[in-house]
Amino acid sequence: MATYLTSATNPGEVLRAAGVERGSFLSVTLSSHIVALSNDKGSWVFAGANPVDSIAVIESVLRPRWVWWTSAAWEPVLRSGLRVATCWDLAAVHRLLFGGWRAEPARVWALLNAISPATIPAMGQMGLLDVIGDEGADPENPIRPDGHLRPEWIDGGWATTPERMVTWAQIQLQACDLQRSQIASIPGINGADQTARSESAAELLCRELEFDGLPVDVTRATEIITASVGTRPHNETEAAQNRERRDDVVLLLARSRAGMDLRSPAHVKTMLAGVGIDVSNTRKWKLEPFRHVHPFVDALLTWRKAERIGTTYGYLWLDEQVGVDGRLRGAWTSCDGAAGRMTAQAGLHNLPAEMRPSVIAEQGFVFVHADLGQIEPRVLAAVSGDQALGEATMADDLYAPVAQRLGVQRPVAKIAVLAAMYGQTSGVAGEALRGMEANYPVAMKFLRDADANGQKGRHVRTYGGRLVKMSSDDSEGFLLTRPMGLSPGSSLSDGSWSGSEGEAMRSRPEDRSVSAARGRYARNAVIQGAAAELFKAWAVTIRGRLSPFKGQIVLCLHDELLIHVPTEHGLAVAKLLEEALPQAAKRWMPQSPVRYVAKANLILNWSEAKG
Repeated sequence: MATYLTSATNPGEVLRAAGVERGSFLSVTLSSHIVALSNDKGSWVFAGANPVDSIAVIESVLRPRWVWWTSAAWEPVLRSGLRVATCWDLAAVHRLLFGGWRAEPARVWALLNAISPATIPAMGQMGLLDVIGDEGADPENPIRPDGHLRPEWIDGGWATTPERMVTWAQIQLQACDLQRSQIASIPGINGADQTARSESAAELLCRELEFDGLPVDVTRATEIITASVGTRPHNETEAAQNRERRDDVVLLLARSRAGMDLRSPAHVKTMLAGVGIDVSNTRKWKLEPFRHVHPFVDALLTWRKAERIGTTYGYLWLDEQVGVDGRLRGAWTSCDGAAGRMTAQAGLHNLPAEMRPSVIAEQGFVFVHADLGQIEPRVLAAVSGDQALGEATMADDLYAPVAQRLGVQRPVAKIAVLAAMYGQTSGVAGEALRGMEANYPVAMKFLRDADANGQKGRHVRTYGGRLVKMSSDDSEGFLLTRPMGLSPGSSLSDGSWSGSEGEAMRSRPEDRSVSAARGRYARNAVIQGAAAELFKAWAVTIRGRLSPFKGQIVLCLHDELLIHVPTEHGLAVAKLLEEALPQAAKRWMPQSPVRYVAKANLILNWSEAKG
């Protein structure tokens, strides 16, 4: 039974009197006027005009680890401006445990209870199996007789009564307990519970990034767009005229231009051939060496930059994505569904360099910027336990001691390290890799083992425990699909394809190609995924310490952080940012001697950032 209280009661003191300890797990559900809570000490319902007030009081008194299905449920609290310290996000932890990106409550619950997600019931007209699975059931029980969560509860039925809200909070707590138990039992993984806490905080940070946004000077952005694509068109006719003027600048330099379209790679190849340049494709890296051979190439590459702004980051983007408060907002996720990197939409993760001068700190504020230097090779040293490579991380420039040890120039050493992580074996990389094998055998064996597991179709886990899938066994849109030749009915329950069928597949050229691609993917995923874990641990550590400085993390770009803070606190936050890195690294991998580097800079404009 739940304890029912009114807004006149101090919820923090009530929970403390009931034995709820500071920092303990506390499951929460919210409606417009009710907060329902569940903990191993009991359940409570607080009714009042504003449930966020109850949350604020509990946060100040107990600082609990809030438990919810997804941080999206926290929207009313975020809109109020309240920022809580810690949470357990069931969806984020599910992605860690089971891989992929799908993490709706029905799926989370099913997999935690070893029920096939293929049998999850849906809303609407029930089929025969759904009727059988729910026959004679109590509609007030959110769990059906077949073990699945009731779809009508998931679809909002949990919020129809205070009693249901309490029950739903109890179900969330059960799911949390199951996740913690399964995390503790992941073979060969230590510290996955810490990763789960960090991933949960990172998911909450994503919601905050969506609400807070990235400062953009609309006037400066408009100037950049105008310089690239012309003045703002009033209609499609003017827009077409602008495109034609931009195209003509390039086409006039081509000898064969009749009927040619700069947006067609085939047409561009024809025009390049007309000026004496024969290339296999028209990508930038292929054309760059010819920039000074003929003015057509330079004009084409310049046009492409303008075209990207005009089509993707032009006036429409500015109108739709940048709010009246001058903040660029887009959807964020703490996990890309593969190795676990943070991603964002609306141009936040791929804003062209030409547009960065428009990202300007607001009056009275400054940006504190830093990125993790050479993070992936440093992570390789840590997760592999290679002592020699670990010693190289003591240097600010890791590639310098590697070059000295290999007896090569620094650029070659860099190629060797990157080739090892990305599975490149040809050209200069092939020769450099032989030196890596001789001088860093522990790191190379770690990468080979990951490669071998990937080639066999076995799922791999990152250092922090994230499952990286090598196959799509239930129609999740993974990068790597079912191996060629494996019938849809074949079992992938153990994450592998083996035996005579697997050997036959690996013997055919097309299947060897798929196998090699899986190997390269797994080889990089165990490094990139671990680097993502460390980056997020660093970011959420800083997030938890920004409140006294009135600062906001406004961008997490791969290995790069951008913090918006009042000018008077800039130096203190820069110091905080640098000091937080070794502390986060120590929590992530307590026994590792590897050194990580991040240099913080104070800037007013994102274009001033130095990597």
